[in-house]
Amino acid sequence: MTDSKYFTTTKKGEIFELKSELNNDKKEKKKEAVKKVIASMTVGKDVSALFPDVVNCMQTDNLELKKLVYLYLMNYAKSQPDMAIMAVNTFVKDCEDPNPLIRALAVRTMGCIRVDKITEYLCEPLRKCLKDEDPYVRKTAAVCVAKLYDISSGLVEDQGFLDQLKELLSDSNPMVVANAVAALSEINESSPTGQPLVELNASTINKLLTALNECTEWGQVFILDSLSNYNPKDDREAQSICERITPRLAHANAAVVLSAVKVLMKMMEILAADTEFCAGLSKKLAPPLVTLLSSEPEVQYVALRNINLIVQKKPDILKHEMKVFFVKYNDPIYVKLEKLDIMIRLASQANIAQVLSELKEYATEVDVDFVRKAVRAIGRCAIKVEPSAERCVSTLLDLIQTKVNYVVQEAIVVIKDIFRKYPNKYESIISTLCENLDTLDEPEARASMVWIIGEYAERIDNADELLDSFLEGFADENAQVQLQLLTAVVKLFLKRPAHTQALVQHVLSLATQDSDNPDLRDRGFIYWRLLSTDPAAAKEVVLADKPLISEETDLLEPTLLDELICHISSLASVYHKPPTAFVEGRSAGIRKTLPAAKPGVEETVREATVIPSQESLIGDLLSMDIGSTIPQVPVAQPANNVDLLGGDLDILLTGPGPDLSGGVQPSTTGLLGDIFMSTAPVKFNPPKTCWLPADKGKGLELFGTFSRRAGQMAMELTITNKAMQAMNGFAIQFNKNSFGISPAQPMNVGNVPPGQSLEYRLLLNTSGPVQRMDPLNTLQVAMKNNVDVFYYACQIPMQILFTEDGTLDKRVFLTTWRDIPSANEVQYTLNDIKGTADMISSKMTQSNIFTIAKRNVEGQDMLYQSLKLTNNIWVLLELKLTPGATTATLSLKSRSVEVAPFVFQSYDSILKA
Repeated sequence: MTDSKYFTTTKKGEIFELKSELNNDKKEKKKEAVKKVIASMTVGKDVSALFPDVVNCMQTDNLELKKLVYLYLMNYAKSQPDMAIMAVNTFVKDCEDPNPLIRALAVRTMGCIRVDKITEYLCEPLRKCLKDEDPYVRKTAAVCVAKLYDISSGLVEDQGFLDQLKELLSDSNPMVVANAVAALSEINESSPTGQPLVELNASTINKLLTALNECTEWGQVFILDSLSNYNPKDDREAQSICERITPRLAHANAAVVLSAVKVLMKMMEILAADTEFCAGLSKKLAPPLVTLLSSEPEVQYVALRNINLIVQKKPDILKHEMKVFFVKYNDPIYVKLEKLDIMIRLASQANIAQVLSELKEYATEVDVDFVRKAVRAIGRCAIKVEPSAERCVSTLLDLIQTKVNYVVQEAIVVIKDIFRKYPNKYESIISTLCENLDTLDEPEARASMVWIIGEYAERIDNADELLDSFLEGFADENAQVQLQLLTAVVKLFLKRPAHTQALVQHVLSLATQDSDNPDLRDRGFIYWRLLSTDPAAAKEVVLADKPLISEETDLLEPTLLDELICHISSLASVYHKPPTAFVEGRSAGIRKTLPAAKPGVEETVREATVIPSQESLIGDLLSMDIGSTIPQVPVAQPANNVDLLGGDLDILLTGPGPDLSGGVQPSTTGLLGDIFMSTAPVKFNPPKTCWLPADKGKGLELFGTFSRRAGQMAMELTITNKAMQAMNGFAIQFNKNSFGISPAQPMNVGNVPPGQSLEYRLLLNTSGPVQRMDPLNTLQVAMKNNVDVFYYACQIPMQILFTEDGTLDKRVFLTTWRDIPSANEVQYTLNDIKGTADMISSKMTQSNIFTIAKRNVEGQDMLYQSLKLTNNIWVLLELKLTPGATTATLSLKSRSVEVAPFVFQSYDSILKA
C-alpha cells in the first residue's frame, strides 16, 4: 500500500490516538504514527500539541524515522522554541554518530531551525562537521554556515566559521569546494558592505577551475558565478581562464552554459577586441547559444532574453546565425516576439533579403500582436539597412494592398518613420496611403497619416479637404492626433496661405477656445502669435528641416547593459532590469559592471566619429515625432523642478546651431574643441590645503590636494618637518571609502631633515574596499612615520573621479535622459560665470566633462554634457547660459542622484579657476 493512505480523511479524537501511538513501544507503530503526523502537518492541520511526543521519537537508529522527526522539528521549532531546546542534546549526539548520513542530517536540520536559543548550541557541532572526515558531511556543513549567517552574522564572524569556509575552498572533494563557494556567495550578498569575504587570487582560482570539471552541474554554476566576479591581473591569465572554461559550453545543462558564457563575455571585455584569441572565442560562443534554442519553449525564452543582451554588446558573435532565429509555426507568442527582436538586431546588408522574405510571411499570420510587430520590423529594417529601404517600402505597399485593417495601420506608422529617415525619396507612395484614410481608427496610425499630409501638403492636391475631414470630429480625437492636426494645418497654411486661411483659423479656434488640454491650447497660442506677428519666423520654425531618425531606439543604456551582462543566466537578464529593481531587502552592495574594455583598432576609429554633427539650424521645436513627449515653450527664467530640456530632446540629434559653424572642430577623442582660444585651457587642479597641522602631527605638517593626469589619479603632498629630529619610515593607509580609492603603491619617502619640506606624488587607484561615507567624498587617512601614527580626513574633489571615457553618443544621451525618472533631476544656479559657451565647454572638457551637443534657444546657449565616475555612475547635465550674464542654470540627471551636490561643487570650482 502506498503512503497516500496517510492523507485520507481523518476522524475526531485523532490527536489523542496519535499521542498514544507515538508513545507505543513497537518501532513500526511509532513510525506509522510519525508518518500520520507529517501527513496532517502537510495538509495544514495544527499538530503542534504533539511536539514533546514527536521529539521523544528522535532517540532511534532508524534513518527514515529520524528524517521525519527532523522535518516536524523544522516546521514547529519557531512556534515552540522552549520545547525545541529539548532536542538539542539529540542533535549534538547525532553530529557524532558513526553514520555520516545521520551526522549530515543533524547539522542540516539544526541550520534550518531558525531559533536564536538553539543557534548557540549549533556552533560546536558545526565546527566539528566542517572538519569531518566524510566529504558529504563537510559539504552539508558548508551550506549550514550560510544559513547560520542569515540568522546571526555576528556569531559566524566571532566563531571563525568564515575562515573555516575559506579553507574548504582548498578541499580535495569538488562538491565540498562548490558548496563552500555557494555559501560564500550567499553570505556576500547579505553582507552589509557588499564586499567579497574572500579575495580571489590566482591560487584560489586554480583550485576552483580544477574542481569545476568534477562537481555536479549546480556546483559548476556556483563556481562559474564566483569566477565571473574575478578580475585577472593580465591578458595571459584571462586567456588561461577562458581556455579552461570553454569546455563548459558543451554541457547539457542550460544554466551551466549561460554561466560559462557570462564569464567568457567578461574576459573578452578585458582582452583586446581585435586579437586572434577573441575572434576564436567569439566563434566558440555561437554554437552553444544556438543549441539552447532547440530546448523547450521556456528555456528558449530565457536563452533568447540573454542572447538579446549579448547581441547588443557583441553583435558579431551571432551575425552568421540568422536562420536559427526564424520563427517556427508552433513557437509560443513570447518566443516569436523575442526572436523577431533579435532578427532586427542582426539584420545587415548580407542577410536582409532572407529577413525581408521571412517578415513578409509573418505579416500574413493569424496572431495580431505578432503581425503588428512583424510589420514594424520591416520598417526598422528599412531604417537600419539603407540599401534595402526600397525593397522594404515595396513590401509594405504589398501589405497595404491586402486591406487588412491592423496591417495597414502599422504600415502607415512605419512609413512615416521611413519618410523621416529618407526625405524626398519615397513620397510617390503618398497617394496609395491617402486611399486608406477612412479605415484608420487607431490614434497612432491617424496621427502618422496627419503628419504625412501636413509634411507633404504641397504634393497632395486635396490636402486641405483631407485635413478638414479630420477636423469634423476634432473634439473626439486622441490628444496625440489633435496635436498633429494643429501642426499639420499650420504647415499647410504656411505652404498655401491663399486658400487655407479659414481652415487655420478654425483649427486655432478649436485648439485655444474649445479644448481643455493645456498642451494643445499652449501650442495653439504659440502658433497664433507666431503667425500674427512674424510669419517668416513661423515658417522658419514650423517648416525647419527634421533631424534624421535612428534605427536602434530601443537599445539599453551602456551602463545598464554592462550590469546586465554581469547577471547573464539570472532573473535580471530575463527582466532586463538590475536585481535592485525587483528584489526587496537586497543588500545595496556594489553594482556589478564590466571592466573597461581594451579597444581594438576598429573600435578606436569608430569612437573618434562620435561627435556632434555640424548640420541643420534651429531644429523643429514644435512638430515632433509621433509618441514623443509634448514640447513645452522654453522660458527665460525656469522655475524650480522645470525640465530645462523642455521635453524636446530630439533636437539634440540635429547637432549644434549656426553659431558654431566653423567654430568648433572635433578632437581626436570625439569631443568639442575650441579654436577661439589661442592656447589650450589648463586642466584645473584644486590648490593644496592643510590636512595635518604641525601641532597635531608632532611637528609633521601636511599640505595636500588631488590631481588627475592622463587617466591617473594622484594625491599631491607637501611634507614639512617642523620637529627637532629627522623623520623617516613613512607609510600611508586609507580607510574604506565611497569610491574604493586606495594607494596604487607603497609610500616611498626618504629622510626628511628638521626644517625641510618635500614634495611627493602618491599614485591612486579605485580597487580598494568600498563603504558609503558621509559626506560621500570623505577620505580618512592614516600616516605613519618614525615618530607616531597620525590620522586625518580630507575631501576628495569629485572631478578627479571623472573618467576619460565619459562621452556619450547623442542618441544614447537622449534615450538615457528620457529613461531616468524626473524625480532624479536636480537643479543648481552657478554664479560668477565668465566666458562664452564655447570657452566653458572647452574648459569642462579638460576635466572630463564632455559636451554632447549645443543649441541656441531664444538667445540662450544650451550645453548638453555627460560625465562618468570611476564606479561607472553616469551623470547627464544641461547647462543653460545667457550671453553676458554672470549666472547660469545647471540641470542634472543621474540614477545615483546623491552625487549631485559634489558634481555642482566641481562645476563651481572648475568655472571659477
